[in-house]
Formats: sequence, structure tokens, C-alpha cells
Amino acid sequence: MREWQEKSLEDIAIINPRESLKKGQVAKKVGMDALQPFTKKIPTYSLEPYSGGTKFRNGDTLVARITPCLENGKTAFVDILDKDEVGYGSTEYIVLREKRNESDKHFLYYLAMSPGFRDIAILSMTGSSGRQRVQTEVVTSYLFEIPPLREQELIAAVLASLDDKIDLLHRQNKTLESLAQTLFRHWFVEGTAVDWMECSLYDAIDLVGGGTPKTSEAKYWGGDISWLSGGDIASNHKNFVVSTEKKITELGLKNSSAKLLPKFSTVISARGTVGKYCILSNPMTFSQSNYGVKPKFESCYFFTYLLIDYSVTDLLSAAYGSVFDTITTRTFQNHQINLPSAAEIYSFEEQITPYFHRMNLNQKQIRTLEKLRDTLLPKLMSGEVRVRL
Repeated sequence: MREWQEKSLEDIAIINPRESLKKGQVAKKVGMDALQPFTKKIPTYSLEPYSGGTKFRNGDTLVARITPCLENGKTAFVDILDKDEVGYGSTEYIVLREKRNESDKHFLYYLAMSPGFRDIAILSMTGSSGRQRVQTEVVTSYLFEIPPLREQELIAAVLASLDDKIDLLHRQNKTLESLAQTLFRHWFVEGTAVDWMECSLYDAIDLVGGGTPKTSEAKYWGGDISWLSGGDIASNHKNFVVSTEKKITELGLKNSSAKLLPKFSTVISARGTVGKYCILSNPMTFSQSNYGVKPKFESCYFFTYLLIDYSVTDLLSAAYGSVFDTITTRTFQNHQINLPSAAEIYSFEEQITPYFHRMNLNQKQIRTLEKLRDTLLPKLMSGEVRVRL
């Protein structure tokens, strides 16, 4: 690695470059909530009059400098703007821009995502609990081992090829879900007939309560059974859940109110961050802050998921609570829907099943590619694994 050199971030990047936007000028705004954890692409933005904030152009990297956003991996590469367009966002971003002949713009993004960079940034944080911020001057003056420009470009190309494939699969899944939602509305909203049966949402699904094994009992945790927390559901909102952060043992399942839901069941958060929902790629258990949803109509898991998807806005409007919003069984009982014959529901399930099976396969492939990227990233950025020049 003799050709690699110790350089500071400010040696290879322009930090918080100066850009101009007039007050009141409508521009693309990227709020902190728009960024997805450990995701290169910016999935959404709004058009708003500029009233202040960090400014950036295409090719810049946005790094969250506030807790817990930095720890949660909120770092993104800007590619949503037109030529010469300036966007803006949170004042809690650090903006990195390539220096000509010194750095590659994609390499800077992956440097910002690397454990070496993130560890230094997190250790530099100061401030009161819950509002700590990165000391920008500490991070920008820290010395990193940096490869020559050509090797930077090759490293970035390897990692970007994985991120591009991940993004393609995400977009395929969004398209498939949109098609399934359109078909659901066509069959069960626009196609409503006078002879359909009116019933509550509660009567159209099988609602299951969750549970948590005692956290003080080590023998209940670390097994092979996936256990969904509210965080797992929120991070996989409207998506298949392939794996969970925590797992429990058979003993934990037996000695708690936790219940094992079958593959393709839906889980919806009922307290705190209410109304987030996901679909299970494998059998899983879940906490008591959520509800499991199984089909009342045999094996119609995807119809049931779309029924929750269509009803969630009304469920949220009926949520209540003195401290946190809450969805209860009464919320499901009070929501009225119209259902056709069972034969029509089974026919619909048969038609949409291939869409969801493809979405599930895509999500599993996404997880595999993410693991490969996350394994390669620190090795490539440290020089442990080299690319052939």
C-alpha cells in the first residue's frame, strides 16, 4: 500500500461548499426524514421555498451529523437534481464534494459510509444527550489512508455496481406493489356491488396479539426464531421482512405470550409509531406492541396484506392515546368494509400471488447484495482487499 497516502478529509474534499439560493426561491428540499438508513439513493424530496438550510449539487454526499441519524446510517449521494441546479436540506448535514484530481465523488460517498469514517465521526460528537452533533473540524482534519485517484474510481465502481443492482430491485418491487394495489382497488373498491356483505375489518381477518420473552432470561434469547420489534417493522414498512435484529429460542416462545406467525402473514405496529406494517418472508414472532394479521380466508395472505394496506389510513385516523397513539381491537371492529364472495377473493389471490412471490425473491436478493456490499466496503476502503488496476 505504499502508493496509498495519509490525507485529511479536507485534503481530498470540499467541505460544505458555498452555493447560492435566494430566499423564497422554490427548490428541491431533502429533509433528514427523506434519507433511508445505509441507502445511497435519495428516495424522495419536496419542492419548497428556500428559507435556510444546507445547499448542495449533484455529485455531493450528504452526511447526517446529529444523533441518532449518523449512527443509523443516514448518508446519501445526491443525483436528483438537474444540471447546474442547487438543492437544499437540513442544517444537520455535512456536505462533501470531490476535489478535482484528488478524489472521486462516488469514492467520497463510500468513504463516508465506511466504519473508519463513521467511528471517528461518532466519537467526535458533543452536546447534550439526544442532541449530540459531530465536530466537523475533528472529522475533516483526521488523517485517513487514501488510495490514488484511479484506485478510488475502481473501488467506487465495484461498490456502486452492487448499490445499482439493489436500487433496481427496490424499484421493481415498488412497481409490483403498485400493480397489486391497483388491482385491489379495481376489484374491491371500484368494483363494489350491492350484494356484497358489509362487515368489520376485524371479522375479515384473524388478528393475533404478540409478546416478549423475559429479557432477563438469557436462555430465551439468541435462538433461531425471528422476533420482530417496532424498529424492525418501521425499517421494513410496506416490504417483506427477511430477517430481524433479535431472535428467541423455542424455550422463550413456549414461556411467553409470543406467537409464531406463518410465512406471508402481515404485522402492523399498534403503539408508538402506529400504522407501520410489513409482510413476513419467513415464520416469525413479534412484540406485544404490534398485531399479527392472518387471513380469515384460507391461504389468502396477499389479499389480507392489501386489505390492511388499503385500510391503514382509516385505522390511523381512529387511533387514540393519552401519551402514544394506539390501535386496539376496537379500532379494527369499528372499521367497516364490503366483501364479495369467497370465490372472488380466492380468484384475486391466485392472480396477485406471482407479484408477491417475485417481490419476496427480490427482497431476499437485496439482503444478499447488501451483506456482500457491507462486507466488501471496509475491506476495500482499508486496502485489505485490492482492485486490479
